[in-house]
Amino acid sequence: MTHHLILGAGPAGVIAAETIRKHAPSDSITIVGDEREPPYSRMAIPYLLMGNVDERGTYLRKSASHFADLKVKVLQARVKRVDAAGRAVTLENGETIQFDTLLIATGSHPVHPRIPGIDSAGVHTCWTLADARAIMALATQGARVLQLGAGFIGCIIMEALAARGVHLSVVEMGDRMVPRMMGPTAGGMIRDWCEAKGVEVFTGTRVEAIEQGAPLNVRLSNGKHVAVDLVISAAGVRPAIGFLEDSGITCLLGVLTDQYLQTNVPGVYAAGDCAEAFDKVSGKTIVSAIQPNAAEQARVAALNMVAYGSGNASAAELKGVTQINVLDTLGLISASFGEWQGVPDGEHVELTDKAAGRHLSLQFKGDVMVGCNSVGWTQHVGVMRGLVEGQVKLGAWKDVLLQDPTRLTEAYLDSAQAQSAWSGAQDERRR
Repeated sequence: MTHHLILGAGPAGVIAAETIRKHAPSDSITIVGDEREPPYSRMAIPYLLMGNVDERGTYLRKSASHFADLKVKVLQARVKRVDAAGRAVTLENGETIQFDTLLIATGSHPVHPRIPGIDSAGVHTCWTLADARAIMALATQGARVLQLGAGFIGCIIMEALAARGVHLSVVEMGDRMVPRMMGPTAGGMIRDWCEAKGVEVFTGTRVEAIEQGAPLNVRLSNGKHVAVDLVISAAGVRPAIGFLEDSGITCLLGVLTDQYLQTNVPGVYAAGDCAEAFDKVSGKTIVSAIQPNAAEQARVAALNMVAYGSGNASAAELKGVTQINVLDTLGLISASFGEWQGVPDGEHVELTDKAAGRHLSLQFKGDVMVGCNSVGWTQHVGVMRGLVEGQVKLGAWKDVLLQDPTRLTEAYLDSAQAQSAWSGAQDERRR
């Protein structure tokens, strides 16, 4: 009987276990997670902070017997190291678990900035249910809160904090909000929107020190001192893969995988926020830490784990990963797809109506739209994703869009239909 070992009890780990069980009813499956709670979704934590759900509402599966019913063993433990050659995982409690196939789905962990006082009482990340409990105790109506970081995750947390009625200040090192997702114009518009909603925003600013006390005294690089009741560190995340050192498994930014989500070690796979997979738009490997990618990677990896355990060839292939971000910041919708910052020798068009709170930026390589940004332009989000992910050849429509980028829907329908017809004709010729 094949033993499938899954490290990580987040969405990728859970979906992988369920997929394996569906296709291998008799195989042995173990999930190792390092938190006390049942497997839950980090993406649900903002809704917990808002009061829209209770802790049980964050659980990935609501039935208490779900994993027992599937005959999936769930261990609460922390992984110390992996011996890929010996097909074994050692836990911090000294226990060793042998495996036939292994899935690394350990996700990310928050970046811990090197700031004096960052470990003071009243300073928290917002990543776990334990973090959420601590934040809810301090982020009460009228509390003074400073958030370090205004990236994608930071903006989601900010939405939840605003709903709790706190006085919120946000500090971002970059020259604009969400600098890894938005260009200067778009990021500036999001800042203006937040300030109009009563959030104090400092961009191009660092937290230099946090002095303990009640209140905490936060010293900023712009010379200001801010007295607060709570500091939330949202300075970004990194793949949680430190335990793979000397494992024999190749890691770059994340765990490097092929189109089957297999690592350099046969039978060892990775999925989710810790996996580095191929992005067909940029032509390079990336870590794309969003839940839809995690789910699809987990499904593909699981099918291939079952095939490997049965001695068969790989059964499924990942079609690719694209950088996709859609963000709601205090009611302002923004989106970013693919190579939004442009490519060498590419072409670019931008349309901005600040009075209406709308911005659109399109990036082209030849006649293919390789990336885009939008703010307040919700009707085009699906079309933008389709053009970028589908690598649709626009032909003459590229020049039309350079003149009028609002004609995205017409361009997509016409060009995608033509490309589909061409592909169908090619398939017929091959037959």
